[in-house]
Amino acid sequence: MKALDRKLWRDLRLLWSQALTIALVVAAGIAGFVTSLSAVDSLAAARDDYYAAGRFADVFAALKRAPGALEDALRELPGVADVQTGLDAMVRVTIPGVPDPVIGQLIGLDLRQAQRLNVVAVASGRPLQADDDSAGAQRIPVLVSRGFALARGLKPGDELQAQINGRLRTLRISGIALSPEFVFAGLWGMPDMRGYGVFWLDRRVLAAAYDMQGAFNKVAVRLAPAADAQAAIDALAHRLAPYGGRDVQGRAQQPSHQMLDNEIKQQRVIGTVLPAIFLGVAAFLLHVVISRLVGTQREQIAALKALGYADLAIGAHYLKLVLLIVAVGLGLGLLLGSRLGAMFTGLYAELFQFPRFEHRLAPWLVATSAAVALMTAVLGTLHAVLATVRLPPAEAMRPPAPGRYRRTLLEQLGIRRMAPALRMIVRNMERRPLRTAMGIGGIAAAVAITIMGNFFRDAIDTIVHTQFELGLRGDVTVWTAEPVDDAARLELMRLPGVRAVESTRFVPVTLIHRHRRERSMIRAYAARPDLYRVIDVAGQATLLDGGALVLTDRLADKLGLRVGDAVQADVLVGAPRTLALTVGGTVREMMGLNAYMERGALNRALGEGDVATGWVLGLEPGKEGALLEATQALPRSAGAFSKATMLRNMQEISARNVRIMSTMLTAFAAVISVGVVYNNARIALAERGWELASLRVLGFSRAEVSALLLGELALAILIALPLGMAAGWALVNGVNELLRSDQFMFPATIRARTYAWAALCVLAAGIASALVVRRRIDRLDLVAVLKTRE
Repeated sequence: MKALDRKLWRDLRLLWSQALTIALVVAAGIAGFVTSLSAVDSLAAARDDYYAAGRFADVFAALKRAPGALEDALRELPGVADVQTGLDAMVRVTIPGVPDPVIGQLIGLDLRQAQRLNVVAVASGRPLQADDDSAGAQRIPVLVSRGFALARGLKPGDELQAQINGRLRTLRISGIALSPEFVFAGLWGMPDMRGYGVFWLDRRVLAAAYDMQGAFNKVAVRLAPAADAQAAIDALAHRLAPYGGRDVQGRAQQPSHQMLDNEIKQQRVIGTVLPAIFLGVAAFLLHVVISRLVGTQREQIAALKALGYADLAIGAHYLKLVLLIVAVGLGLGLLLGSRLGAMFTGLYAELFQFPRFEHRLAPWLVATSAAVALMTAVLGTLHAVLATVRLPPAEAMRPPAPGRYRRTLLEQLGIRRMAPALRMIVRNMERRPLRTAMGIGGIAAAVAITIMGNFFRDAIDTIVHTQFELGLRGDVTVWTAEPVDDAARLELMRLPGVRAVESTRFVPVTLIHRHRRERSMIRAYAARPDLYRVIDVAGQATLLDGGALVLTDRLADKLGLRVGDAVQADVLVGAPRTLALTVGGTVREMMGLNAYMERGALNRALGEGDVATGWVLGLEPGKEGALLEATQALPRSAGAFSKATMLRNMQEISARNVRIMSTMLTAFAAVISVGVVYNNARIALAERGWELASLRVLGFSRAEVSALLLGELALAILIALPLGMAAGWALVNGVNELLRSDQFMFPATIRARTYAWAALCVLAAGIASALVVRRRIDRLDLVAVLKTRE
């Protein structure tokens, strides 16, 4: 072994605790990077593979009713490579012994020809058979979506009941199935696999139930490779318009794909921004430790130069030391990141349904992690190494010039009555302003990351409070497939336990302003609603008085609209109509590109009477079960959902995933806190050992000597806490903007408990580090330390 290599291992042995904390900080950064990006990469790969295998369509259209002969005409449209038509219907489903309301989407499959698009694959059980004579059978064989089956514990052979076109029919589960069209299954963007299920059945049965023989009401289209997607969508909308098919959407607007794509984009942001902060702190720690090490080894460096070692060899020696520390961190980070990535992939597997979904650690991600770790090592230590190895031997043999002591800033400001110990602490901190600032910055970064980790929990709590307590204050919502006379609300008022009813109407539209157009939904409520209100991110209600349109700020921005502007609304259901509306206001809301209007004004604009498509019911306590059972007998009701049930179903997945993410980020922040605080304290002890030993000899007690060193640490933490809280606020808002999408915006809400928790985490790390350093101070060998003075 070469002499420099023996020196390298000796230095590592002496610095083992500091090297370990730095390696752990590097590991936290690499683990965060690998965890998020490997899980997202696995998710994206599973998506791409499944879309290709399942022949996922490019364009989707829903319509009222079109003749089957139209299918051939659609294939002739420019840019269209293939067309597949079908039938679907939304129904109410009842599971024996389960009082919760369930919404089912029935989809008819043509069992006499192979599926060309959106292929339904049977994961378990028996596929549907074309020779099953189930059109008039008592029990209808169906395939059920796997997510719903798992959430409800269903298996082949189980039976359910569905209200199909006013008639109660029994569904017998033949098999559990998957489709690329329903990778994510939920209503209104909520991960509600318990309350929403997809059922595939023989198309003949569905056609007979709804008198749709020889007709279709949904279209899936695959585009030619070089086709102009928007031109094809416009052509399809024009061709389907006479049949109520003006609502044509590209893959980007398809609900399942939209949720999947948003998750991938958001996790890529989180997996890039936060690890960058970890690695930045690691670079800082490496810089401080190596600067101190080469500073204390000036004489050794001079001797090595005198013996003929070149600057390059000496620089490579110190770089090897850094690379060994970083290599340990890289290895730990890859191992931890791979395990956590597999865990996150398992969480995704519950939310997104694929036939094959395995965690993979791609070679490019390992190579990128190694490159990032190497860059961290070089950037963190290059300046410190070069500054020392370039010194001439004679200069290196001299001790570094003593610092220039002067009155502190506080003394210059007239604050002179300070205890001697505090004056010494402040002077020493001002003597090294850059190191002091970097130490405070590292602690502040730990505070900011802890705040960021717990912010997601605060955001979910705020969303739930805003949407389910301030906005939706009713208990049960009932809706119909078609607009009906609002006199139906009187029938609902007579149901058991109902104390109040509010009518609503939802109308899908395309909003057009000049050359811009966006698909949206006009949500029409009462002028001064009580059970269903429009709530902004500040928790304030927006009233819908008058006949003007109220838009979310994101929708107004995309259309270039301001208050008072005119906007055109092409209605996508019923007879072709175009409404000329005025923007009466905007609201900064969390969910979607929404438009709101007073229900009576919308009905007048549409030229219709007092009609509604939904009702929000306020109930007496304990009456929900009886009410839901009573609504099953309503012939015009297409569905009903319970707010309490939907909230519970959503929190089973969302709240748990947020807790896991918050715990992981908090643990990483704790590692950073310990790394920064402990290394600062150890370096200060090494640099001031002679001074502390001298004070002991002069009669200072161990507690008094420790107070000088640990007081500096405490003062740094005291300054870092408010700075870290401000940085956490800025980090939350910055990441929040990066995560923002058309469909969703996290509220940038940070609760007092989050700030308190971040402060407690950093204080706990400081106390733990202080105890270790205090123990080392108590064990100082005074004679040995004093003999090291030049």
